Amino acid sequence: QVQLVESGGGLVQPGGSLRLSCAASGSIFNINVMNWYRQAPGKERELVAHITSGGFTNYADSVKVRFTISRDNANNTVYLQINSVKPEDTAVYSCNAPVQYYSGSDYYSSHYWGQGTQVTVSS
Repeated sequence: QVQLVESGGGLVQPGGSLRLSCAASGSIFNINVMNWYRQAPGKERELVAHITSGGFTNYADSVKVRFTISRDNANNTVYLQINSVKPEDTAVYSCNAPVQYYSGSDYYSSHYWGQGTQVTVSS
């Protein structure tokens, strides 16, 4: 009933930029918080940034200066702008959100994950 689909990953040279997108679709009633996570090879998944529907943002200390999260509430889409990329940014980036959705006349809430998008930083 609800899907999160990321896009925008790929191979980028150190110092470059890219923008990731995550679009939520389905019978969505409300998404308060949208999150970006990443998991580098051999490391645990980490929360990179999150944004509320009101635009409040928070970032991991390691990305605070170079990453910008934003969202389009009307289209249930969250973005992650990554600037001055470094090799250590290489990871699978995934979006996550607790989604309130409706089915018939009932409302439900569940956490959803996207499939992830690979970002590789290499010269």
